[in-house]
Amino acid sequence: MNDTHEILRKIRLLELRTRRLVESSFAGQYQSVFKGRGMNFEEVRPYTPGDEIRAIDWNVTARTGEPYIKKFTEEREMTVMIILDVSASGDFGSVRESKREMAAEVASILAFSAIHNNDKVGLLLFSDCVELFIPPKKGRLHILRLIREMLFFSPKGRGTDLAGALEYMNKVITRRAVVFVISDFLTGDFTRPLTVSAKRHDMVALNVVDPAEEALPDVGVILLEDPETGEQIEVDTSRRAITGNYARLAEERFKELGTVFGSRGIDTVQLRTDRDYLPVLRSFFDRRGRRLAA
Repeated sequence: MNDTHEILRKIRLLELRTRRLVESSFAGQYQSVFKGRGMNFEEVRPYTPGDEIRAIDWNVTARTGEPYIKKFTEEREMTVMIILDVSASGDFGSVRESKREMAAEVASILAFSAIHNNDKVGLLLFSDCVELFIPPKKGRLHILRLIREMLFFSPKGRGTDLAGALEYMNKVITRRAVVFVISDFLTGDFTRPLTVSAKRHDMVALNVVDPAEEALPDVGVILLEDPETGEQIEVDTSRRAITGNYARLAEERFKELGTVFGSRGIDTVQLRTDRDYLPVLRSFFDRRGRRLAA
């Protein structure tokens, strides 16, 4: 019973925090940078001089003997998909919170922003397999379910297969959607399904990084363990050759990810567990808004 109360308490706290942030900061920005792409048929009305000839409804015109045109309105409702990495590497955190905890909170902000905009939100959790898929829906209760799963879902797998998650998403989400992929991207090659996804959807990659993944502190000999494979290695962090090579490999990986996403027109955001994510998200919304307005 205590565990249940604790889970409900954490969900409620996260809901209150993220809803306040959305209502005070992100709702307007979200609406301005993520817009529906389609047009919905609304009605037919009599033709008036100056109307677009291509909008004439010839069936109604033939039936009435008077010219009528089709009236359309912009489709505002969108489908939003959150693809969240729940592999074992997300449990790592050398600062105040783990990568998965930060990812869940950011995902909650995005979900509440979408619901505030009357959009549908779906969730796909993945490790080395697709762990859970919740189809897009609306409503507060639906969002609370997503938050619960993002915070407390216990995955069966420990590894990371982003390619498999994208392939699954490409099959089940057939209409254009806004897709947020939240991961540390410590995975094998996923470029082929990513290319397909980028052509169909408006994609944003949020890369969650812990500072210990960029640089090793000088603390002497330590034992490093890969949380996904269990492989261990002893490292002497006092040796500059080792720490320098570690930092260089990390920098190369980040550059490669930037090239992979940039070449496909995918926006990227880096979230660090040692920094407040709010200014980073605001900056991303501002940059995207300026680009779309240009």
